[in-house]
Amino acid sequence: MGVTTYTAARILKGQLQNQSGEDTVMTMDTFPHVGLAKTYSVDFQIPDSAATATAYLCGVKTNLNVIGVNAAARNGVCRTQKGNEVTSILKWAKDAGKSVGVVTTTRVQHATPATTYAHSASRKWYSDADMPDSAKKDGCTDIASQLIKNIDIDVIIGGGRKYMTPRGTKDPEYPWDFSSRGKRRDGRNLIQEWQSMKTGKVAHYVWNKTDFDAVDPETTNYLMALFEPGDLQYEADRDPILDPSIVETTEKAIRILQKNPKGFFLLVEGGRIDQAHHAGQAYMALHEAIAFDKAIAKGLELTKDEETLTIVTADHSQPLTFNGFPFRGQSILGKSPLWATDMLPYTTLMYGNGPGNKIINGKRPDIRNVTTKSKDYIQFSAVPMKSTTHSGEDVAVLARGPMAHLFSGVQEQNYIAHAMAYAACVGTDMRHCQSESLPPLGHSTFSTDWNGSGVVQASAALISGLLSLILVLTVLM
Repeated sequence: MGVTTYTAARILKGQLQNQSGEDTVMTMDTFPHVGLAKTYSVDFQIPDSAATATAYLCGVKTNLNVIGVNAAARNGVCRTQKGNEVTSILKWAKDAGKSVGVVTTTRVQHATPATTYAHSASRKWYSDADMPDSAKKDGCTDIASQLIKNIDIDVIIGGGRKYMTPRGTKDPEYPWDFSSRGKRRDGRNLIQEWQSMKTGKVAHYVWNKTDFDAVDPETTNYLMALFEPGDLQYEADRDPILDPSIVETTEKAIRILQKNPKGFFLLVEGGRIDQAHHAGQAYMALHEAIAFDKAIAKGLELTKDEETLTIVTADHSQPLTFNGFPFRGQSILGKSPLWATDMLPYTTLMYGNGPGNKIINGKRPDIRNVTTKSKDYIQFSAVPMKSTTHSGEDVAVLARGPMAHLFSGVQEQNYIAHAMAYAACVGTDMRHCQSESLPPLGHSTFSTDWNGSGVVQASAALISGLLSLILVLTVLM
């Protein structure tokens, strides 16, 4: 959720309410402190979500495609992972006695959520079936197995059922679909293992909205909710009877976590913003971003500004352009009133690269009679690619709550984790928290990330989407 996505989503939000859109106010717009984060990774000018999540969650810049390890680790090389692991602010918060949670619209083993708990030389090692034999021989373990082992996470909400069950296990929702069946080759059922580990606690595993709605946050200690075999449905395709919204999952998570008198840390990620961009579908991406903004609003409604630091940021941006001198109030998903020199129209939103390049006999497609406002429309791209690459400009960092002023200015992306830790009095250096002259900090932190994903932290919560910190993050690769 780069700034272009942010702006376009704001306009669409207003236009869906029969307004012109440009002067609409997003919840994100109300954050009083705004900064920029430099997103490059150690080895690439333009990063992926693994490297960026490691930066803003663990406070360390690293290489492309690795999570929870420093830059001494190499992509896909297990032996370089050992001794180079780095921990995240979610662990720092848990070690300080806070409750912690992860909410995402992707699979919970995806790069951004995985960085809160896992260490992996490859972000693609979702289950043991995704790992080469050499990595297993060298002692590396898959991300799904680390989900239940590394940190005692109180709330886990997203998708990713198929990485948790033995190979061939029928999915409870799609038993006829072979691609949705369990992937694990080691025979482990991690869902059952997680349930066994919570004996004596009020712990619920759910995979559908009916059971999710029945979970009472006042009496629940632990919740694992996996609503899809892989990533969740796009907001535009979501059946509200079958699948909860990111607003509903964010609310449930906060209500469970906020019972802890020591506070909480929650990461909320609008991860499918990024995935829609990769497919060249601006309609889908903007609707994901609007849903993400609603989740931020719900987070603010359930917490208090004086005790909760809420951060919204992005992993990275996408090559989306906003161009063509459209008239005030013209549909953000429509066409420019100006035609190009080839005497053909073009859309206001386009991509620098991606699947939308359709040059035939040297000519762009004629879209005069094409409806560009449909959810399935793929915007034109300048360079043909099966999936967009990311883009490398700085991303916005929005903050409100205790110590929100720390997030102003232009900063390295890994600064975010350290500033959150400072505000929440967690981590290794807490000298500033020991003076009796200091005013008490709030008890929760909420982060959000625009990938659309996010992180929130006040002294305890995070959300991730393209804006990430209620940490809200939304960028995936």
